[in-house]
This record gives sequence, structure tokens and C-alpha cells, in this order.
Amino acid sequence: MITTIQYNSRKLQIDLSKPLDISIPMRASKSNVNAWYIDEPKIEPVELDGWIGKVSEGAFVNFNNIQFNPHAHGTHTECVGHITKEFHSVNKNLKQFFFLAEVVTVAPEQEGEDTVISKTQLQFALGNKKRDAIVIRTMPNMKDKLSKQYSKTNWTYLHEDAVQYLVSKGIKHLLIDLPSVDKEEDEGELKAHKAFWNYNGKLRKDCTITEFIYVPNNVDDGEYLLNLQIAPFENDATPSKPILFKVLE
Repeated sequence: MITTIQYNSRKLQIDLSKPLDISIPMRASKSNVNAWYIDEPKIEPVELDGWIGKVSEGAFVNFNNIQFNPHAHGTHTECVGHITKEFHSVNKNLKQFFFLAEVVTVAPEQEGEDTVISKTQLQFALGNKKRDAIVIRTMPNMKDKLSKQYSKTNWTYLHEDAVQYLVSKGIKHLLIDLPSVDKEEDEGELKAHKAFWNYNGKLRKDCTITEFIYVPNNVDDGEYLLNLQIAPFENDATPSKPILFKVLE
């Protein structure tokens, strides 16, 4: 179903029947994607006075408790409250949900024992395009990203000046297929997070970082309409389901 959407001064044609889901589903399994040194998510039926909330155990309904950490267990969207003493809720600060996005594929560069995404790479990928959001797919892009155990792997991260460049380009929503935009062990410096949210100045409260996405190889680089769907948790971060629609015009 092709429809035309007015987005700022442009009319965008998209096919609503062809959504591209770039989220990673959460499962109660040790093969669930994971980071930050904690156990897998748990999804278990309520047990109350001998009653078990499971149809196969005689209940009328399935009635599960879910225990998880949004930062460690899958696709999540976070706001500046992730790094501030003051409480900021992503649910309160994200008030719009459709954005013009650019999908880019980047092969991280070796830097000593690290692999990094540099300002130069993002400059090349974005050029003079003006977008509200960027979706970064890192190479190699294997399906093991759906179940990888990232703890103690020293994953790829973004250079501080690369993030500063995105801010200068007007990027308000940064999506990436890694557990964090920062280095796994950086002694709490969080340079990329702080640069993106302008931590030492006027906070960019309406800007978000979405981590742990997965962009399949059949999704081409280019321009998309992003629908950033979040669960309404009053928390610094929440599970999310980013959906892309290819811009046809």
C-alpha cells in the first residue's frame, strides 16, 4: 500500500505494506543477545498460593512476569537520563516518532587493540544529506548479532569527534547495531554519549540513542522513513522497535 506523507517541506512516498523491522526480539534464553555481564532475561509464570499462571498447568490464561535490563538484553532507546544525576524519562522526552533517516554501512577501522568508527567515515557516508536520524550498520554484518554475547569483547565504538560531527549535522536520533556507542571499558568517560547529548551544555533532551539494532543485509543503504516505536516506560531507557520504510520518490 503506497502512500504519500508530508514530512516538513517534502512529500514522501512509502509502501506501508513493506515495513523493515530492525529490532532484535527478546527471549528468555541464554542465546538472547547480551552485554554488561548480567544473566539472560527471565520470562516465568506467576506462582501464587499454589496457582501457576500457565494454561498448560491448569490456569485459564498465561500470566508471566518478565525480568530484563533494557540496556543489556536487546534493542532499546535511551535518553539523556542515562548519564545524568537528574531523572529524565525517555517516555516523556520522545514526543515524535517519525523521522527521516539515512542507513549507512561502515567497516570499523583498527586503532591499536580497538576498532572504531571515525568522523571521516561518517562524513563520507552522509555527505551533504540532511537527516534527522542515522542508522549505522557495522561490518561484518552476520546473523550472530542476534544472539551474540558481547561482555568482555571490546566492541567497536564511535570516536567522540564522530558523534560531534553528527550533532553538527542536526542528527537527533542515533541508531547502531552495537551494545553501546562508547567503548566497553572506558572508566566511565562516556565520551560519545556525552557529546551526543551535549552533557556539558544545554542538554539535548529530545534526542535519543538506540542500541542493539540489527539491519539485515537485504536492507540497502539510503533514505528511509523511520518509525521509532518505544514501550512507555518511565525510565532512562526502554525496549524499542524501530521500523524503516524505504522512501520511493
